[in-house]
Amino acid sequence: MGLHRGNAGRRRGAAVIAATVALAVAAPVASAQAAPAAPAAQTAAGPSGVRAKGAYLLDNSANKKLWSKGPDTKRQMASITKLMTAVVVLDTRGVNLNKKVTVKQAYLDYIRTSGGSAADLKKGDKLTVRQLLYGMLLPSGCDAAMALADTFGSGSTTAKRTKSFVAKMNKKAAALGMTRTRYDSFDGISTHGANYTTARDLAKLARHALGNATLRTVVKTVDTEQKAPAANGRTRYYYWSNSNKLLGSYNGAIGIKTGTGTAAGKCIVFAALRSGRTVVGVLLGDSNRYPDAKKMLDWAYHTRTTVTWRKLPAGAPQD
Repeated sequence: MGLHRGNAGRRRGAAVIAATVALAVAAPVASAQAAPAAPAAQTAAGPSGVRAKGAYLLDNSANKKLWSKGPDTKRQMASITKLMTAVVVLDTRGVNLNKKVTVKQAYLDYIRTSGGSAADLKKGDKLTVRQLLYGMLLPSGCDAAMALADTFGSGSTTAKRTKSFVAKMNKKAAALGMTRTRYDSFDGISTHGANYTTARDLAKLARHALGNATLRTVVKTVDTEQKAPAANGRTRYYYWSNSNKLLGSYNGAIGIKTGTGTAAGKCIVFAALRSGRTVVGVLLGDSNRYPDAKKMLDWAYHTRTTVTWRKLPAGAPQD
């Protein structure tokens, strides 16, 4: 299996120091318009034309499978891995989301050597656990993921702590019944190709993740400004945009996580809420992931939706 190397040329989330900075406001995106429900004959067999190698569609409200394609074949998942990183952090007993974490040089060195996508953290800045979750899940920051793994792992060194954190990820996967999933990294950059899952397993993880109010809030956020104490005593402003283009484009979209890698291809775990009904979808190895996600959601909701896809701000990661 090929390595997942978060695109070395990928543009990164911006961070600037300022005394006062006005929050940049993204241009409004046209609201999605729902057309009349599709005839039953068109919706009976499942959504047509989905290109993914692996796919799964779940009625989250009823915990019922709606449709799947190659649901149990093991595949690499790239940065979708970070969803489990978030779950392990948030499921930690007594987790303090306001705990301050100091950014280490090791996190920045890791980005440079791995080529992973970044939240553009700066050495010496102090971010809260909650802020690191935003930095990890919106711009898909591998530096933020490492900071969380280092903080919530155990051991005397960063290497030992991050390794122990990955062990916690595998323990959580087993507890959730993700029997065909294995993690060898905290962010999806797999050095040995032993970081894999299935579409069915990811649907289980997504269902569990959506049960956490903090995670739901983070993954449905389109853009955020976060300020943190900088190493020089001033204030650092971080601006992060969500790499998930369903948000702000598809009516009712509420997350969850994108991923892109050499071996994994383009992936997404997504969810939407309409009329009190939550639907979760998974696409692994899909070059057409956003239109395919729309097809799956429209099929599940028995509708046809017109979408104007949100454009990410200049410089935002394209995970």
